[in-house]
Amino acid sequence: MTKQDILENRLKPVFLGIGSNLGDRVNNIMRACYLISKFCIIYKISKIYESKSWPNEKFPKYLNIIIKCNTKLDPETLLANLKYIERKLGRKKAKKNYPRRCDIDIIDFKGFKYNSNNIDIPHPRLLDRNFVLVPLFEIEKSWKYPKTDKSIYKFIKKLDLKSLRSIKIFAN
Repeated sequence: MTKQDILENRLKPVFLGIGSNLGDRVNNIMRACYLISKFCIIYKISKIYESKSWPNEKFPKYLNIIIKCNTKLDPETLLANLKYIERKLGRKKAKKNYPRRCDIDIIDFKGFKYNSNNIDIPHPRLLDRNFVLVPLFEIEKSWKYPKTDKSIYKFIKKLDLKSLRSIKIFAN
């Protein structure tokens, strides 16, 4: 990513996914949003969605949101700040996809394709995840996948019916 890329795309949004399936899930997500607001301007927050834990459905259900924001940070610094928030909210080192109080993913960073040892943007598994696509569609119906420029609508249509039926708007 060059300086010119960053300057030309500084107003393009960043989309972050926030999830929790341990403890006070709603409070974990709200605290994460508050802490993110210290270095990002948040424009939109999706409704809270509840879905089965993935890939092990025996784990507690997840609550997830997508936020649309902007930041002056580069992807690596943003990731470091998000990992700090996860730890601050009680995330412990555990096996991959194990339950956690807070999980924050960079879904899309200003439409860039970016890859390093630490990060892969857009998020490599976002197209398979109802808990990313459904709330993302809610807040950004015109979103396009940066690698192919295909509309989110096409990816929502590819989700199987069981997957679509298994995600619900959360109401306490």
